[in-house]
Amino acid sequence: MNICVFLSAADLDERYTSAARDFATRLGKAGHTLVWGGSDTGLMKVVADGVQEAGGRLVGVSVDFLAHKARPNADQMVIAGDLAERKALLLAKSDAVVVMVGGTGTLDEATEILELKKHGKHTKPVVLLNTAGFYDGLEAQFHRMETEGFLPRPLSELVFFAEDGPTALAYLEAEIAAR
Repeated sequence: MNICVFLSAADLDERYTSAARDFATRLGKAGHTLVWGGSDTGLMKVVADGVQEAGGRLVGVSVDFLAHKARPNADQMVIAGDLAERKALLLAKSDAVVVMVGGTGTLDEATEILELKKHGKHTKPVVLLNTAGFYDGLEAQFHRMETEGFLPRPLSELVFFAEDGPTALAYLEAEIAAR
């Protein structure tokens, strides 16, 4: 399975890096391919290292103004012209999506992927990996959107909230196997 992971390129606290490393190792050991933003810095590097060290493949999609931070030894690296093209390529190259901890770029990617799914532009499973409660507020906001009628579909059809990597990966594998 090609799993797109949206996440931060920042250097983060161990509570985030250890969980990311664990998820990446599980992904690689299961023979899956990481499809990610291609950066060789911060949490993106932690995840790419974990997948590669565990035997998984790396497919990066960087963007022209960040190409200097692209991982040199990825199995495949594509350089997009802008962020919109990058997001489209990441989605096109993946079978499923995991949103890990991140900043505004990660949030932008997550909401666009969910908006596309809401409108039936893709049917790929999406997991929001809520490491250390990082997305508790966002999850509450999504539930409010659902309760107050802002979502035309049940939230459970758009995204699965997982508290840890094993739960996230098990959900994705079950979803893909059921297709």
